Amino acid sequence: MTESQMRQPARQPSLIKRILWLLAGLLFGLALILAWQTWRFPSRQIQVEPRPGVAVDAEAAARRLSAAVQLRTVWSATDANAAAFESLRHLIQHIYPGVHTTLMRQIIGKHAMLYTWPGTDPKAKPIALLAHQDVVSVAPGTDKDWQVPPFSGAIQGGFVWGRGAWDDKSSVMAIMEAVESLVQAGFKPRQTIYLLFNADEEVGGDEGAAQVAKLWREQGIKLEFLLDEGMVITHGLVPGVKAPVALVGMSQKGYLTLKLTAKGQPGHSSQPPKHHAIGVLAEALQRLEAHPMPGRLAGLPREMMESVAAEASGPMRVVLSNLWLTRTLVERELAKTPAADAMLRTTAVPTILKAGELENVVPGLATVVINYRLLPGDTSQTVIQHVQQVVEGLDVSVERHPKGAEAAPVSSTDSKGYQALARSLRELQPGTVVAPGLLIGGTDSIHFTDLAETILRFRPIHVTAQDLARIHGTNERIGVKEYGEMIQFYERLLRHVNER
Repeated sequence: MTESQMRQPARQPSLIKRILWLLAGLLFGLALILAWQTWRFPSRQIQVEPRPGVAVDAEAAARRLSAAVQLRTVWSATDANAAAFESLRHLIQHIYPGVHTTLMRQIIGKHAMLYTWPGTDPKAKPIALLAHQDVVSVAPGTDKDWQVPPFSGAIQGGFVWGRGAWDDKSSVMAIMEAVESLVQAGFKPRQTIYLLFNADEEVGGDEGAAQVAKLWREQGIKLEFLLDEGMVITHGLVPGVKAPVALVGMSQKGYLTLKLTAKGQPGHSSQPPKHHAIGVLAEALQRLEAHPMPGRLAGLPREMMESVAAEASGPMRVVLSNLWLTRTLVERELAKTPAADAMLRTTAVPTILKAGELENVVPGLATVVINYRLLPGDTSQTVIQHVQQVVEGLDVSVERHPKGAEAAPVSSTDSKGYQALARSLRELQPGTVVAPGLLIGGTDSIHFTDLAETILRFRPIHVTAQDLARIHGTNERIGVKEYGEMIQFYERLLRHVNER
């Protein structure tokens, strides 16, 4: 054995040691970068001094809301509940006299109410606040599951209970309470203020909001700012953030419905064909489920994460402050929860299946209706192309339902409307974190995307994970104290957006 061969074994441990030191150095360097980025990541919260809100008799306001909740304003194509909508209109007129002597009211369609409060500056662009009078019906057989009758408007345990207490009569009434307070205080808006209380939001808004949007287009009205229902103040729903997080919808997902029709050989069930329509359709659905639209932590969802990063604590602050490195990890974790995954991608779900009429006849056609909610950046056409590519080779046709909408444009957090909203909320409820978000549901605001520079979708309602099931569900309610805070929020917001 040569001398060099004898020295070889000693060299190998030395090389391994150097590699380990190199890896340790790289990890230490990465840790320093993560720590530095986390430390320097700026807070995106508006810094304001706390200021008390306007004086509100929350108990008295809750009784007025209770009276509104007792009216069964469920929209009907036959106008079966016309009396309830008319009663609500008379109730509002009676309990808010200052509004009705100062603002002009128009009835749009059958029951939508549009109020106009002229501004002192004709050159200033107007603003609009939206809410809706109609409520969803109570699912048959679930009345007994309510703690109180669903249209009782009962005030118990510090809450107003009943259908519409949350969605969305509380917004209608809180806005009217705030405007009545401003009128009584002698406030005169610089910008014209519109209040639109639609009556068919739960079925698409074609009768009310769409008609108002058409009217404004004809009149050449362009809004600086529009606020509609939407996202809320969450508690414990944003990982790593202990403070309440107010998520403001800066866009909402689009809506697309496709009908897929599969063809197969019809015949008698005693002699089934090799390929039948139901089987072809099942294969198409299996393919679509296995190949969803791609997800991505980008746009509003990423902006939301970065907006709360500086307010997060522990490891989550490091993760959210370094999405350049942790994005894939965050995407994987979000994808585990349906609601979070819906923020990352265009979603699809079959909702209606039809095939066959007799148990002994093989159908020649089978159809499925699939509902898509479009992520900003995806279009109806890109979704249709995706579906066609996935089912290619199968005898399946794809038909688009005429009713739908593209995803709404994304409003800017630099806008006056967003800044005024954040300022109002943080003045009245110090410590609340305000962040932009993506609304995965739909609102009347979709009818106004070409008419407003900024559209925000938000209600100042506090929500925990346990409250989410109350939306269109059983035991809908709103806290009396919380309702008083809603009134203060709308009053403060209208003052702030009218400042020069």
